[in-house]
Amino acid sequence: MRRTGPLRRSRNWLVRVLLMPAFLSPALLQNVLADGGSVDKVYHPYVYQLERELELRSVVQDDDDPVRDGTQTWRLGIGQSWTDRWFTELYVIGEKTDGRDLSVRAWELEAKWQLTEQGEYWADWGLLFEFEADHDIDAWEASTAVLVAREWGRWVGTANLALIYEWGADVNSEWETRAATQLRYRWKPGLEPAVELYSGEDTKGLGPVLMGNVRAGGRRQLHWEIGVIFGLDSHSTDQTYRALVEFEF
Repeated sequence: MRRTGPLRRSRNWLVRVLLMPAFLSPALLQNVLADGGSVDKVYHPYVYQLERELELRSVVQDDDDPVRDGTQTWRLGIGQSWTDRWFTELYVIGEKTDGRDLSVRAWELEAKWQLTEQGEYWADWGLLFEFEADHDIDAWEASTAVLVAREWGRWVGTANLALIYEWGADVNSEWETRAATQLRYRWKPGLEPAVELYSGEDTKGLGPVLMGNVRAGGRRQLHWEIGVIFGLDSHSTDQTYRALVEFEF
């Protein structure tokens, strides 16, 4: 799911985005702390027909704040494309804190819609829809994100612009916006350096990421990413480490 092709262009789509993370009561804050950070993954807008994948990714926070420090969020997903425009993935989300072992925190369903053909316009466009249900409390989240990518020779720029809404008996209903951008250099298939910038309600961060693809024959491929994002203000986690492995088949 990480391959990129030539430029795709955008049609004039009017996009609405529904996303809602919320402010939680102090008793619930630690249980859903990872939602406040926006560091996770930068999505590209591409869908490949007959694609299937298994994905594991993690985000680990390193901070002076003892509530944040050591918090880990894990996602295990299985996904499949149904056409050359639609891809869906189901995730189970786990969380671990210093005072709590790794346990299931939420479930998430994701759908990606590729809007434009590859190389049609000055950029390639897609939409990402997400629906998340908390496992332990009455909290729900829906989101829509605009996905855009553009290539300049060996350079690839990608941006995700999202609107989120969260509601439920145990959270305050609230809107939130998030943005994630990536500038990647296609040095060689096995190693591509990148820089990522994240902005959200509780996070503003910037840092380096390395990624690559390892071919395994036929349609099989292993994609990996690893990086560290440094907080840019006093509200952000000092360092956030992120890692991802996808097996495509």
